[in-house]
Amino acid sequence: MRLLFDHNLSDRLPFRLRDLYVDATHVAMVGLERASDVDVWRYARDHRYTIVTKDADFRDLSVLNGFPPRVVWLRIGNCSTFEIEQLLRRSHATIAAFESESTTGLLTLIGR
Repeated sequence: MRLLFDHNLSDRLPFRLRDLYVDATHVAMVGLERASDVDVWRYARDHRYTIVTKDADFRDLSVLNGFPPRVVWLRIGNCSTFEIEQLLRRSHATIAAFESESTTGLLTLIGR
């Protein structure tokens, strides 16, 4: 699965989740550390990434523009990187099914 972690998530997540999400990266790793949401959106679309974010702006972009790219919106509030990692680990099968689905561009994962 090609996941692109947004600014609001730790740049350690791609490394911590490498066993499940081999093609995961972070915006800072692809030169987008200061990019706008629209620029991240375009990059994800052009490079076939699914955006993983806690930012409701990407949900809004998904509703307005459709997909690609797909968006995994994490509704977990203030929490540690470990808690986000655990949510993504528990949700691996759900995310895999979402990526293979052809009619949905937004997946909301609720933590805790």
